[in-house]
Amino acid sequence: MLKIRSEESAMFAPNIRQPVAGLSALLFCLLVSACSRPEPKSPQGPMQALPVTVLAVQSTRVPVTLEVTGQTEGSREVEVRARVGGLLVKHLYQEGSAVRVGQPLFQIDRAPYEIALAEAKAKSEQATREANRLKGLLEQQAVSRKEYEDATSNQAIAQAALRQAELNLSYTTVTAPEAGIAGRAVKSEGNLIGTGNDSLLTSLHQINPLWVRFGLSDSDIARIPGGRLIAKSVASVELVLPDGSVHPHKGRINFLSAQMDPVLGTRQMRAEFDNPDGLLLPGQFVRVRLATGTRDGVFLVPQAAVVQAAQGTLVMVANAENKVEPRPVQTGDWHGRDWVILGGLKAGDQVIVDNILKLRPNAPVKPHPPEAPGNATPTSPAPQK
Repeated sequence: MLKIRSEESAMFAPNIRQPVAGLSALLFCLLVSACSRPEPKSPQGPMQALPVTVLAVQSTRVPVTLEVTGQTEGSREVEVRARVGGLLVKHLYQEGSAVRVGQPLFQIDRAPYEIALAEAKAKSEQATREANRLKGLLEQQAVSRKEYEDATSNQAIAQAALRQAELNLSYTTVTAPEAGIAGRAVKSEGNLIGTGNDSLLTSLHQINPLWVRFGLSDSDIARIPGGRLIAKSVASVELVLPDGSVHPHKGRINFLSAQMDPVLGTRQMRAEFDNPDGLLLPGQFVRVRLATGTRDGVFLVPQAAVVQAAQGTLVMVANAENKVEPRPVQTGDWHGRDWVILGGLKAGDQVIVDNILKLRPNAPVKPHPPEAPGNATPTSPAPQK
């Protein structure tokens, strides 16, 4: 039985293979025929030019600015300390309020110092009477000159003690040594005040003018024209407030460190700003904007026109044939909402400022200038003179 089935299989095998071989030959001929046929043309014809807005860039001059973080502080920060010890009986000011020079701030118990003053006054009067008595006796040669001189010395010592007692009594009323904003009271009423490290009562901050401390790193200084930082390098100083607005009063540099800070790696600086309305308070973090000169021969390009690619920073230019030409450029800082282009462009280049994602190198474009002012389309920057 097995032998008959094997013979049947051999008998019908050629009939199975022949159709498969014929089908393979047919597919091969069709593939060769398809490859040899020319590719049909696109019914749309050649690629259409993409309308784009172009900006004819011109060489201009821009200010060189640096922005760093700074912190405000009072132009004068004074510690208010007790000059005599005693029981603190009363606060005489409102914490956080503006105070004037000489305004009473704290009251220390006066009673012990009133008693000391009365005692010193009595001793002074006694010493004066004794000196006057011996003066008359000296004129009568009834006492020696030494006795009289000792009496006058005791009189001077008693008068000095009286003066000191008067001062101590006046010191029980602690007054403001400077005008400014008073801080919180360090000691509460009822506390015993000392005259050493325990004598601090509060602090005063003078906020008009106000100071701002900040520092410039080596990389910041390298961006200054000439690469050297001196007081004259800073043409103007502005403060950018947390809400993005600019402080209405420009500042002036009043301190420039002679060395780099070894801990922070910066050169410390300080600027002074008028603050008549008390808009700024000590301890705020602000942005300090320094104008350090001007840079000529640069170009301003809108942010949307600058592309960060693997090859570097590029802008798309419409060349003389109205085709897209990627142009590598060297960028600098920001100027408003525009990039400052230091290299890679020349005057008259047509920089494409919209439809950037649709552009391909050498693709045809149909450039047109920006729309009239009042629309959102960016306009060409005018060269500064």
